[in-house]
Amino acid sequence: MSLSKREFLQVLAAASVSGMGLQRYAHADSALADKAMYELPAFGNVSLLHMTDCHAQLKPIYFREPSVNLGLGTMKNHAPHLVGEHLLKAMGLQPGTASAHAFSYLDFDVAAKRYGKVGGFAHLATLVKRMRASRPGALLLDGGDTWQGSATSLWTQAQDMVDACKLLGVDVMTGHWEFTYGMQRVQEIIEKDFGNQLDFVAQNVKTADFGDPVFKPYVIRQINGVSVAIIGQAFPYTPIANPRYMVADWSFGIQDENMQKMVDEARGKGAKVVVVLSHNGMDVDIKMAGRVRGIDAILGGHTHDGMPVPTIVNNAGGKTIVTNAGSNGKFLGVLDFDVRNGQVHGFQYRLLPIFSNILPADAQMDALITKIRAPYESKLAEVLAKTDGTLYRRGNFNGTGDQLLLDAMMAVQDAPIAFSPGFRWGTSLLAGQDITREWLMDMTATTYSYATVTEMTGATIKTVLEDVGDNLFNPDPYYQQGGDMVRVGGLQYQCDPTAGAGHRISDMRLNGQLLEADKKYKVAGWAPVAEEAKNAGNKQIWEIVEPWLKDQKVIKPGKPNEPRLVNVMPNKGIA
Repeated sequence: MSLSKREFLQVLAAASVSGMGLQRYAHADSALADKAMYELPAFGNVSLLHMTDCHAQLKPIYFREPSVNLGLGTMKNHAPHLVGEHLLKAMGLQPGTASAHAFSYLDFDVAAKRYGKVGGFAHLATLVKRMRASRPGALLLDGGDTWQGSATSLWTQAQDMVDACKLLGVDVMTGHWEFTYGMQRVQEIIEKDFGNQLDFVAQNVKTADFGDPVFKPYVIRQINGVSVAIIGQAFPYTPIANPRYMVADWSFGIQDENMQKMVDEARGKGAKVVVVLSHNGMDVDIKMAGRVRGIDAILGGHTHDGMPVPTIVNNAGGKTIVTNAGSNGKFLGVLDFDVRNGQVHGFQYRLLPIFSNILPADAQMDALITKIRAPYESKLAEVLAKTDGTLYRRGNFNGTGDQLLLDAMMAVQDAPIAFSPGFRWGTSLLAGQDITREWLMDMTATTYSYATVTEMTGATIKTVLEDVGDNLFNPDPYYQQGGDMVRVGGLQYQCDPTAGAGHRISDMRLNGQLLEADKKYKVAGWAPVAEEAKNAGNKQIWEIVEPWLKDQKVIKPGKPNEPRLVNVMPNKGIA
């Protein structure tokens, strides 16, 4: 696809519109505010709606965007590695607006109280129906990480999210955390629940023995007489970032060559528009877009980057649009193509925030959610403590939510050091809110959330930190295999993200004393990927944290324990 000057202006226009403020509507009724935020005239004749990384959040939530999202090498100071004022300036967003709150961490506490909660499937359903009404034939694409991240998704083995997505009208999806329910459960859902309504696509998931496709690599759908191919790209490092035993018979990977083959095959079958529904992460998508020709757009997920303006990538076949649609049900991406005579002549893209105070709840979806939650409502609502400060997770190195988990593990398990995984999912709480069992599960609900205590030498601790650091800060996006940096409690250390593998971590200290390479230290943790943990009789992490919270009664979040960073500034990915 080639983009004209007019089409680049459309990108700029999208940025300008996405920064529309609500100040002049602040005291108006919700209908007027709704009109300001969600008026999006139709464009062209092919429309795709995109959601990703909702992490099983059926109800509206608070979610603080990161204040640290470092980009290194060629990714430094470029989207998606922009935070705060740098993000607003690059994306054309006005400070103090609803959009500024949706896309950045700035003034989070004040803005969250002003604009209310975000997301919620009932409110998302209202917007999906509106977009479909103005865009006949539009497809709804789900980028994955949909079936995991809440208590009800864990307790129902994802059935709550499957039912909600069917009602929402999802047409095509790919996956990542879905695979942590195990191969059998994933295939059971696809066979029993999807039917002819929903396709699960993943060109890069194959059997480990003979390399046969496990899922459809792509589907071709007709939109207003135009053949549109949707190629699936599941998270390529699932067996590394998550327990391998859960997908023991399947292989993953990026698989550029096969992607090119699928693009060419779909084009050969008459596809006039080719879109990749990806869970690579945005840096990987940008690299892939430069290596594989013939892709019109990559609708991406995994890294939770809410990008109101797409990135345009040059490649041997022309140009490819790359987007990422945030997380936690906060956004709906709307990509419109003008396709004439078998060619894409233009596009329009908007990433619409879901404000539950502005968008009314869809009655049918609201009723389903109420029914789903009814058996668990009292258990979810049990108050464990109260917070007098903001609790959040997202950020490269730590957040107050993970610090809470670290403090609990160290206290309950009598360990001077604790590790909490660098997961990107997890909701936020504002000062004064109750810490309920639901919030704790929002932070911890996986199928392998076993709490562990391990003796590690100082050398082993350094190796762990180096390995995770390389996953996050490797200059080649194709070697970035996980989430954010492991959160560390009790231990102070220095980190140079720009250094080479094995040389990023230094000056590790416990109570001011340097760690000794040969000395053993007691380390608490949770969510181990090793299979042995599930058979070792370990408690779940929430069983460790719940009684601690009840004893604390009130949590006073302080500054999260983060490493001392060197050689990173100036960088627009850090506040």
